[in-house]
Amino acid sequence: MTQSVRFLLGGRVETVAVTDPTQTVLQWLRANRRVGTKEGCAEGDCGACTVVVGELADGEAGATIRYRAINSCIQFLPTLDGKQLITVEDLKQPDGRLHPVQQAMVDEHASQCGFCTPGFVMSLFALFHETGSPPDDTRIHDAIAGNLCRCTGYRPIVAAARRCTAGDRHDRFGEAEAETIAWLRDLRRDDTLAAAGDGKRLMAPTTIAGLAEALAEHPDAVLLAGGTDVGLWVTKEHRRLDPVIYLGDVAELKRVEETPTHLEVGAGATYSDILPLLTRHFASFAEMVRVLGSVQIRNAGTMGGNIANGSPIGDTMPALIALGTTVVLNRGGEHREIALEDYYIDYKRTALQPTEFVERIRLPIGVEDRLFATYKVSKRYEQDISAVCAGFAVTLDGGRVAGFRAGYGGVAAVPKRARHLERALIGGPWSLDGVTAALPALDRDFQPITDMRASKDYRRHVARNLMIKFYLEAAEGTGATRLSRHG
Repeated sequence: MTQSVRFLLGGRVETVAVTDPTQTVLQWLRANRRVGTKEGCAEGDCGACTVVVGELADGEAGATIRYRAINSCIQFLPTLDGKQLITVEDLKQPDGRLHPVQQAMVDEHASQCGFCTPGFVMSLFALFHETGSPPDDTRIHDAIAGNLCRCTGYRPIVAAARRCTAGDRHDRFGEAEAETIAWLRDLRRDDTLAAAGDGKRLMAPTTIAGLAEALAEHPDAVLLAGGTDVGLWVTKEHRRLDPVIYLGDVAELKRVEETPTHLEVGAGATYSDILPLLTRHFASFAEMVRVLGSVQIRNAGTMGGNIANGSPIGDTMPALIALGTTVVLNRGGEHREIALEDYYIDYKRTALQPTEFVERIRLPIGVEDRLFATYKVSKRYEQDISAVCAGFAVTLDGGRVAGFRAGYGGVAAVPKRARHLERALIGGPWSLDGVTAALPALDRDFQPITDMRASKDYRRHVARNLMIKFYLEAAEGTGATRLSRHG
């Protein structure tokens, strides 16, 4: 077992003896005089703490480095092991010249008070290193959606993004790519990282077998994937997590595969990893994933973590339930597969047995004549917690409903399948009158509560309206009823 964390920073390998395995990357940076990275919210919302992580990626042309922006305020330091960390201090050229992103920010007067500027610069640095044609405004807006600014009004920042990505995107990081790849290969670890300090322990296995073994030895361990929720347990709730098992180094859990019948999604695959396939097969699902969190959140957060966490307001579960998704569970190498709706038992209680973990998620694809859509209602369009979330899938036989599945979130103690609504619709006419007549069945499926996000009456009303919205959008000849953030 490895005791120290090693990562590439500033052109050299940092070997860090961990004193607290739940110390965040932001805390470590500021304690080590890299204070360009700022703390704003400490919960992954404002983007002031944005840094970029480089990882090896194998492509058709060979190994490359994939640069992704993350929120350092909720990322634990040991998760950097074997990676490259880039902060705003690293961007300046050896001769003192600014990086093209920094120069564009100066040229467009895109900084005022400056507190948020390093975060914007790092988000744009990641965008600068994306391959392909120059990004359009939609892509630029997406790249900086997780960075908040109170001064500029964003126009000059967008202009800076256009300027720095318009021409040839060369910098010293690209020039040093071969050398960096060699360093990252040398940093690859085959054994389990074991970091301990301050009475806390963190283990990071690299294989499924190693994960099963670690969980068998520590059945009460906190499983850490992207940290977009667990990180807040430390920064906001000040909880002591011990022990922690980090899943992000298990290659098998990060696989995303397409078969003729399913999308096979490893529990450690990030939203960014999954998004291209979701876009191809489920456009409305992909649209929802784009707004459930910023690029920084999507680069770290996982669908497996969203499922395993068991929150009644998790955004992905209603859509997955409607699609007939199953989850494959692993306990010491023994597998079982259950329907996602059967995974949830009660509030924050799941069907997981001791030492069992979610290994992968199986989304059925290629279902003939299936109409599918998912919807999220929240106070903000982007990056907000749902008041109500719903997913629907229907197959028709002529003008009648041959099959129907509905999943809802935010209206019960768990993400839940609306079985009474399904039974009321199946066999009936696929018409507005038929749908409207079936809606009272939802009162037998759910008894929503009132909380800070919505009243029970609002939730009940919205749950019905989303079903009508789905019918109107799916019915032949009816225009879309959606509002686009860019329309």
